[in-house]
Amino acid sequence: MYNLNWFSQIGLQHYLLLSSALFICGMAGVLLRKNAIVILMSIELMLNAVNISFVAFSHYQSKLEGQIMVFFVMTIAAAEAAVGLAIMVSIFKRFREVNIRFFERLKG
Repeated sequence: MYNLNWFSQIGLQHYLLLSSALFICGMAGVLLRKNAIVILMSIELMLNAVNISFVAFSHYQSKLEGQIMVFFVMTIAAAEAAVGLAIMVSIFKRFREVNIRFFERLKG
């Protein structure tokens, strides 16, 4: 059979370290990139990092509230992706490029 002793050694701090690393990568993508699609993907990465934290805390506290909250975060992420892509498609139709500086022209 398989030896799964290594799996029992993974603790809450490992999941939180993974979650924080993913969140920092997503935040760096939002702050440093100019492409709107990359920014949208970075926001999704940040939301998934939060989901990992919710599930980890939920598992280690033996409660379901964190896992239920993940469904709400996933719903918000899906709505954010749909609205964000719709805005990007309309910007692409008008300017023939998806760049963050075009969002400044949406005012008028």
